[in-house]
Amino acid sequence: MIEELLPAEVSCAETVTDPPEVDLFPEEEEIIARAVGKRRREFSTARWCARQALDRIGVAPVPLLPGERGAPQWPAGVVGSITHCAGYRAAVVAHQEKVQSLGIDAEPHEALPDGVLDAVSLPTERTHLTELSTADPTRHWDRILFSCKETVYKTWYPITREWLGFEDARLELRPDGTFTAGLIKTGADQAGRPLTAFTGRWLVANDLILTAIAFPAS
Repeated sequence: MIEELLPAEVSCAETVTDPPEVDLFPEEEEIIARAVGKRRREFSTARWCARQALDRIGVAPVPLLPGERGAPQWPAGVVGSITHCAGYRAAVVAHQEKVQSLGIDAEPHEALPDGVLDAVSLPTERTHLTELSTADPTRHWDRILFSCKETVYKTWYPITREWLGFEDARLELRPDGTFTAGLIKTGADQAGRPLTAFTGRWLVANDLILTAIAFPAS
């Protein structure tokens, strides 16, 4: 499903089940040595997906260790993103010469818990969600917005190495499965040009929300 949201130069791998056995590098095993079963399954299957995606672009498997703020450290010359939620794991990768940064997120297609929307959205976004909900009440637009914001952060951080809060991007969701994130916080791409916005895509299928951004290379 995730490949529907991304260009051809991005390699994708996903699964809705956890493989019974996943071979991890010793460095990866050390990270989850004391992890509970749920965390271990998420970590292991996400790396299983990542290795499949890397293989498809001709990159040999390497340990994928969490770096600063938990983001995976990808091989040199590669960008990527990982996501997991109940019943879904995915990884996407691309050569950095083709794509500057990637972000993906998966969420259950259900409403956000009470109080969360106010914490992750701007007043103008909440007005926008009301309009979308009136036009199409079958979608949980609040959770779609949340997922898109998670994807925006995952795309922003590898470029800038700076925090981006929920209040630092103003989203416009479109019923056609696209979205735009206007960046309120200032930042620059890898060529030093101002980052002003990201565009991405979203999908609702099989009780899941999937969102993705592929920010092109300079």
